[in-house]
Order: sequence, then C-alpha cells, then structure tokens
Amino acid sequence: MGSVLLTDLVEVTSVDELGDLLGEPTPGALVKVRPSLHEHDRQWLAASPVCVVATSGADGSCDASPKGDPAGFTLVLDDTTIVIPERPGNRRADGFRNILANPHVGLLYLIPGRPDTLRINGRARILRDAPFFDDMVVKGNRPQLALLVEIDQVFYHCPRALLRGGVWQPETWRPEAAPSRAVLAKAHDRRSESVEELEAYYGSQYLERLYQ
Repeated sequence: MGSVLLTDLVEVTSVDELGDLLGEPTPGALVKVRPSLHEHDRQWLAASPVCVVATSGADGSCDASPKGDPAGFTLVLDDTTIVIPERPGNRRADGFRNILANPHVGLLYLIPGRPDTLRINGRARILRDAPFFDDMVVKGNRPQLALLVEIDQVFYHCPRALLRGGVWQPETWRPEAAPSRAVLAKAHDRRSESVEELEAYYGSQYLERLYQ
C-alpha cells in the first residue's frame, strides 16, 4: 500500500450517517440483550478458560487485558454478579487503574473451538479480600485481588468474526509468523538480557511459575 494522504480519507461523523451505511439492526440483535445471567450463561462461564476485560480511564484512554485460568475460573455469585480472580503478573494494573476512575467494563468470554462468544457489560469493583477468595485458589495461589462485576448487560455475539479469521482452524495457525516472545522482550522491555537468556526464561520453567 502506498502512502495515504489525510485528505483522501472519507470519515463517518454522525450516528445518522452510520445508520444509513449499515442499515437497521436485525430484530434478534435488538432483543438479545438481557440484564441477568441465564442458565446457559452459567454453563458458558463454567466452560470458559479465558476472557478479555475492556476498561476506559477518566480521560478516555482504553485498555483490554486477557484473563485466563482453568475453565470455570469466573465465580458466579448470583444472576447479576460475577467475580474474576487476579493472578500474578507484571503489576502494571492498567485496567485496575482505569476502573478506579471509571467502573464500567466490557467482558468477552471465549470457549476454545467455539466461534461465538459471550459478552458481559457492567460495573466493576476491585476487591482485596472476601470469603469467596478461598474458592478461587489455583495451584496454591489465593488471589491477592479480584474484580467483582455487577452485570448490566449479557448477550451472545455471533460467530462471524472468528469464522472469518479461521481462529480455531489449526491449518491457519502460523505462530512463527511473528518474532518469538524472547525476541520481542529483548527488543522492547528486557534489553539487558540476551535472547538466549530470555528463551530460557520463557521456556518450561515459565509454565511452572504461572501462579508464583
């Protein structure tokens, strides 16, 4: 692709213009949003090992952070309240910092092999302890923090995006197409270490340290 001038861009600037381009939502898309969990949603959460938590700060800056654990890691307290445990990481806490300023969150839950997804929107609080923390211990790790989400909306997202991307089709996978984790770390955040040292760091021992 050659260089593109800003004057060549045709921008959408109003809701009316957007509606003219996309058309009206289908009836099913309008009625599928619910304020609380259905039994099917509980089953989905029990089977999901990963979700993406989207947040926005007071200044409008955004963050999307993946959270993963054994399937069923999200604790369902009741039909309108769920809890996501926090595990050891790099301690940047970008999403948590956003939530302290703006509690609104969007969650996207995936089940490997399924092209549809479960979406939950709500308001979050950061907990430092609660009796149910004992129910979220994995490999001896009791979470230091957890995200409690009061649900405003829950609905299923159609499978088109993941089908188009061939996400779960192994024949489309090309993990070698991008630099390895060790190469990326060397270039961007762990410049003092050699690639060999980083390859060892992100090797088998890394898996053993996931909950430390």
